[in-house]
Amino acid sequence: MPRLNVVDPANASGKAKEIFDGPLKGKHFNIFKGMANSPQVLDMYLKINQALHGVSLSAAEVEAVQLAASNVAGCNYCQAAHTAIGKGHGMTDEQAMGARRGRVESDARMDALARFTRAIAETRGQVSDEDLKRFKGAGFDDKAVVEVIGVYTLATLTNTFNNVHRSEIDFPAVPSV
Repeated sequence: MPRLNVVDPANASGKAKEIFDGPLKGKHFNIFKGMANSPQVLDMYLKINQALHGVSLSAAEVEAVQLAASNVAGCNYCQAAHTAIGKGHGMTDEQAMGARRGRVESDARMDALARFTRAIAETRGQVSDEDLKRFKGAGFDDKAVVEVIGVYTLATLTNTFNNVHRSEIDFPAVPSV
């Protein structure tokens, strides 16, 4: 059960109404209904998300970062949401589950991405030289390192928000890892 007010898009006003009628038209997910308590933070989320659309990571790789970060954070909402989004970008069930576990045994690139993201999350960014070397050894460059940090930062916002708010999950349930 949500612990914060849930803003009904039909009754929203001001900046929240502009966002629900604009960039979130037809996307009235529970995370956004809760985040709309502060239209400025909801707008910040949308701007960061939009900025990340041009990264060199593929859409499925972005979702792998989201899934690994969400699992470490214990955010069930984000794990369900990003599993569904990832599948829409071609992720297999095995890749999605593996990203959540931090190991994708059938895909070396996704494995390196999931491991590196978990290392960032578990060490609060104090990754070892070996973590960085392993990630780069899988074909990632400095740009990808920075992009993973950017996606992880967005995941931290949504994971923390959903864990505090306890957003009701409005995506298909995912099995425990």
